[in-house]
Amino acid sequence: MKGNMALAGAEAFLQRLYVQLEDAEDDSAIELTENNAEIARTFRNLAGRLTDQVDHNLAVQLDCVINSAYERMSSSTCTASFFWRKLYADACISKALVLILTSQLDLHESVARTSIATLDHAIILAGAPGGTSLELILDMIKWIQANALWQDRVLTTCNHQFRTTHDVVPQPSSATGRVPCITPPSLMAFQSTWCQSPFVLKGYVTDWPAIKQWISVDYLYSIAGPGRIVPVEIGNDYRSDDWTQKLLGWEELLSVLSSQDTDSGQVLYLAQHDLLKQFPALTEDIRVPDYAYMSPGPSASYPTYKAPSNEDQLVINVWFGSKGTISPAHTDPFFNCYAQVVGRKTVWLAPPDVEAFMYPYGPSPTIMNDKAHHPAANTVEPLMSNTSQVDVFSTSMVAEHASERHRAFWDGVPEKALSVTLDPGDLLIFPPGWWHAMRSEDVSFSVSIWF
Repeated sequence: MKGNMALAGAEAFLQRLYVQLEDAEDDSAIELTENNAEIARTFRNLAGRLTDQVDHNLAVQLDCVINSAYERMSSSTCTASFFWRKLYADACISKALVLILTSQLDLHESVARTSIATLDHAIILAGAPGGTSLELILDMIKWIQANALWQDRVLTTCNHQFRTTHDVVPQPSSATGRVPCITPPSLMAFQSTWCQSPFVLKGYVTDWPAIKQWISVDYLYSIAGPGRIVPVEIGNDYRSDDWTQKLLGWEELLSVLSSQDTDSGQVLYLAQHDLLKQFPALTEDIRVPDYAYMSPGPSASYPTYKAPSNEDQLVINVWFGSKGTISPAHTDPFFNCYAQVVGRKTVWLAPPDVEAFMYPYGPSPTIMNDKAHHPAANTVEPLMSNTSQVDVFSTSMVAEHASERHRAFWDGVPEKALSVTLDPGDLLIFPPGWWHAMRSEDVSFSVSIWF
């Protein structure tokens, strides 16, 4: 793309950024230390230079602001955290504009990809808060792709669909019961009775467009476009010493998952990520079940239940990864509509009253956040206090050995635990506080809807 085109496009986005900054909440709305107030003032000054003093040094200075905001996002109060996430996102937008404006004659592929990655950081790590931030970021990404990257598409795989198998899946020995598969209950029956325990609706979401489209590598590439990055976990299980997290190119993730053998290769997991926010076209491919709008309320087994505090009172995340990925047994504070879209997944569940036998990890002294959740790749480190040390998917031989270390679990939990293997199109619904673990039997794509 020629320099004058880059300049014209960047200037239009710059004006939108300035409007966004003018509409932002005043810094005095929260109490900032002098050091933190100086960071905010520094960003305002740097943003003011985008109109006439743009050079490489400006990008370096914005990087310092980005790093400072990131360090403060997770350790602040709720109000302050929003402020730092907003500052982080605005600084990422500003840095991307600097990269475009300093590209001189042409917006080269490397600059374009760096700019897009910077903008994706604002979505993945900060959530692109502040009303218009997400719209501006997504518009910038589309503009960069259209002008610098679409003609360079290379997806290094000859397999256009993810591989699945039809092998018989053994159920874990740690569960003697099976999750009941029932006819879809009425909304009133769900609210009065079925919301109290897990159940499966076979084929309930087969009418989702996602069922046919998300198995296609080409489709998943097309809705995102080139240059995008996503958070992934590397390793079978986040309790393992060799487990790690990184930001990976979406193209690379698709290529690896579509080309690796079903029983070999690196285990990659895009876990508990709001991919629908990052790639909004995916939103059209799912339908939130009516059960998720029923607001069942607290129960005797989980009296502290509260619905998600966002406007929709829903939290939608995706889980996309290799065969063999495992989410260890853990608890979440919400009801869950769990839809299986691609591949198969085995789920283990146990009621809240087995907590005394689950051997949970103690709270990490380095984490002050009390929000119970399964850790995602965009967190600094896993939150383990709601996670069991027991490997509920262990083989019978390993289980016998492990029983010496976790005797109470093996003596008291399996008789209360349930399991099921979900096929594409199945919907699992279960209450808050239930212990649950997941194991992918194929390359798997799932959607969780907390309510």
